Amino acid sequence: MDLRMHYAGLDVHKKTISYCVRRADGRIVQEGMITASREAIDVWRSKLPAPWIAGMEATMFTSWIYDHLTAGGGQVKVAHSAMLKAIVSGKRKNDAIDARKIADLLRCDYFPECHMVGRELRDRRRVLRYRNLLVRQVVRMKNRAGSLLMETGIPYNKKKLHQKRYFAALLKELAPEMPESLPYLLGLNRGSIEFLDAMDRQLMKMLRQDLLLRERVERLCTIPGVGPVVALSWVLEVGEVERFSSVKKVISYCGLCSAEISSAGQQQRSPISKQRNKHLQSVLVEAAHLAPRYHPDLALVYEREKQRGNRNRATLAVARKLAAYLFAVDRGQRPYRKEGPPPATPALRAA
Repeated sequence: MDLRMHYAGLDVHKKTISYCVRRADGRIVQEGMITASREAIDVWRSKLPAPWIAGMEATMFTSWIYDHLTAGGGQVKVAHSAMLKAIVSGKRKNDAIDARKIADLLRCDYFPECHMVGRELRDRRRVLRYRNLLVRQVVRMKNRAGSLLMETGIPYNKKKLHQKRYFAALLKELAPEMPESLPYLLGLNRGSIEFLDAMDRQLMKMLRQDLLLRERVERLCTIPGVGPVVALSWVLEVGEVERFSSVKKVISYCGLCSAEISSAGQQQRSPISKQRNKHLQSVLVEAAHLAPRYHPDLALVYEREKQRGNRNRATLAVARKLAAYLFAVDRGQRPYRKEGPPPATPALRAA
């Protein structure tokens, strides 16, 4: 422990930041509250005794504060929210107490630090997550179009409903049978879907042509069953793949395994853990439904697990295998190549 070091605990909120600065012996040097703005942070940082290290909880307000402090040469750590809650839970809780506890965890080296992806990747990940929001909204709008027709008793072909020609013909032929407001609502619905689809294509084009991502994405797309969306999700959600030392840690991060509960020599497996990257988990599970069609090895994994009587477990097994392929290709920095028999030696060829 550096006896000269000062440990600053920050409890971050939308409008305010509570702080507590302790010395290595635990004595409080500074304590108070500042406005959550770059100008106020600069003033506060200028008054900090050197050397110092700051820590804060991971929230939606953390990233810009982290970037601003590190840009000025500061050392900042971000805590895993769930682990921090388990450590510092208590009867009394307010902003000042939270800041003191964060400073104490830093000082005693008990701070549950989490990984912070680089700023460039975080900016691009924000674009991808916004694109995912658009896709979910398109699905809602399409489902709503079917609901509007069903609740008014209008027959339609579910498979063709969202085709332009079929939709236009449906409105033209069945308009007399529809309530007065229905054609207008369906038209608005269709216009919203087309607008969101255009935004989706624009965002995907921007990400696929990004020079920072292109090489990794193209390499991952060599895996049969992996497309641009899965590859982009992997690159932007995982970040630096070197931070994972094994496939098991990757699978745990993706939320493709169950939580372990062990006590008194008895081990029990619960449902899939909620401590995961939910964005990557949903993408891999969706990809696992289609990947066996394009990858024979994944098809064998699915069939083997399905024989045990549970399709959901079979899908999870495929998702885990897919995550292992992505990890191997990304970490090895080489395109996917199916392992086959070793090449014949000159002596064997002569024989």
